[in-house]
Amino acid sequence: MSVHNAQSIAAIATASGRGAVGIVRVSGTAVEAVAAAICGRRLKPREATYLPFRAADSSSIDQGLAIYFPAPHSYTGEDVLELQAHGGPVVLQLLLARCLESGADAGLRVAQPGEFTQRAFLNDKIDLTQAEAIADLIDASTEAAARSASRSLSGEFSREIALLRDALIHLRMLVEATLDFPEEEIDFLQKADAQGQLDHLRQTLARVMQRARQGALLREGVKIVIAGQPNAGKSSLLNALAGAELAIVTPVPGTTRDVVSQTIQIEGVPLHVIDTAGLRDSQDHVEMIGIERAWGQIESADAVLFLHDLTRLHQSDYVAADDAIAQTLADKLPSSVPIIDVWNKIDAAPDAVLSATPGDKLHLSAKNGVGLQALRQRLLEVAGWQSAPEGVYIARERHVQALRRVQSHLDEAHSLLASQAQSLDLLAEELRLAQNALNEITGEFTSDDLLGVIFSSFCIGK
Repeated sequence: MSVHNAQSIAAIATASGRGAVGIVRVSGTAVEAVAAAICGRRLKPREATYLPFRAADSSSIDQGLAIYFPAPHSYTGEDVLELQAHGGPVVLQLLLARCLESGADAGLRVAQPGEFTQRAFLNDKIDLTQAEAIADLIDASTEAAARSASRSLSGEFSREIALLRDALIHLRMLVEATLDFPEEEIDFLQKADAQGQLDHLRQTLARVMQRARQGALLREGVKIVIAGQPNAGKSSLLNALAGAELAIVTPVPGTTRDVVSQTIQIEGVPLHVIDTAGLRDSQDHVEMIGIERAWGQIESADAVLFLHDLTRLHQSDYVAADDAIAQTLADKLPSSVPIIDVWNKIDAAPDAVLSATPGDKLHLSAKNGVGLQALRQRLLEVAGWQSAPEGVYIARERHVQALRRVQSHLDEAHSLLASQAQSLDLLAEELRLAQNALNEITGEFTSDDLLGVIFSSFCIGK
C-alpha cells in the first residue's frame, strides 16, 4: 500500500529539551519546496550539506546540516528532508515553523505521533513487527531488551514468521488442490507427506513461540508484589532487591501505608517489584486505605512474594494471621498466579526455628542479603525466563497471543488430518485461520496471494 499522495508532514524528530543537536524532519511532496526555501540550493541525495537555514526574510535561523533522501530510498519511502540544527527548543521550533510556512502551498502539516513510522509501514519499508520494534528499541529498559529489539528491527522475527507462513501456504495449497480438483484422483496429501509437513510446522512454531515469549518478557517484565504482615521485612526486601533505600524501614508496625514500587532487572529481565502495606486488621483510617491498595496490587500481580517472619513463628496469633492471609490469597488469586513463600530474618531467628521450617522454602535475610540470589533465580523461574539464546527477539503480548491462536488451529488441523477424507474442508478452514493469525503479526499476505501460489505451483489445467 502506498501513501505517496497523502499530505506532507513535518516534526521535530529529537527528544524535547536542550541538546547539542536537534533534527527537524519533513516527508512527502513538500520536501522540494521546503529545501528550496530554507536551504536555497538543490541538495545532492544522501549527502550532508553544511549551510545556513534561511528565514522568510533571508536571515539565518541557524547553521547546520541538511540531508535529502529521495523516494523510495528513505525511511518513509517518500521524499525526506532532515535538517540538523543546534538542539535548543526555540531554534527547533523556529525551524519547524519555517518548514510549515514554506511548505504550506504543498499541504505540509505537523505530523501525528508515530506518523513517520506509520508511513514507512504503509509504503512497505518495514512490517508491523519492525515498526513496533522501533518503539521498543527506544523504550528498552535493559541491555538485553535493546539487543532483542534491534534484532526484531533488523527483521529476524519477521523472517521467522515468513518461514512459518510459507510452510503454511504450501500445506494449504495441497489441501485446496485436493478439495477443488478431486477428478485428478491424485492424493496430494499422502504423496506430499502433508502429515509430516504439519508436524514440522508445529515444531517450528513451538520454537518461535518460545523465543517470542522470552522477547515479550524482556519487553513487558513481570509484576511482583511483596505481601505479608507488618514488620515481616517487606520494605527491607524491596530495598535489598533494588540496591537502594526506597522504602522507609522502622520497627514500628504499619510504617508502609502506600504502594512503593521499583523496576529492577535480573539477567536483563525487568521485574516490577511492589512493596505494600502490612496486611492486618486495623482501625486506623489511613492504614486501612493502604491495606485496601495492597490487596488491589496483589490481585493484579503476576506473582506474589508472601513474606514470613521467622522470629515470630513461636507466636500463635502471628501464625494464625499468616494462615488467614494464605487462605485469602488462595481465594482471591487464580491458580496461574504463583505465591512464593519467603522466610525472612534468618540472621535473627533461633536455630531451633530454622530447623523446624520446611527445607524447600526460600530462607533469606533482607537485612544482610543472605539468600537473595536464590530468590532472584526463583523469580526468573516464575517469570518463565530461560537463559536466552542470542537469537531472542523482542516481541509483544499481541504477538504471543497470535502465535497461540496459530498453535490452536494447527492442533485442530492435526486432529482433522487423521480423517482427511471426511473433513478436508474443515482442515482447510483451520489452516486458513492459522494463516490469518500469522497475518496479524506482520500485516503481510492476503488470501488473494494464495490463489497465485496455487495456479503457479500446480499444473491445474493438465
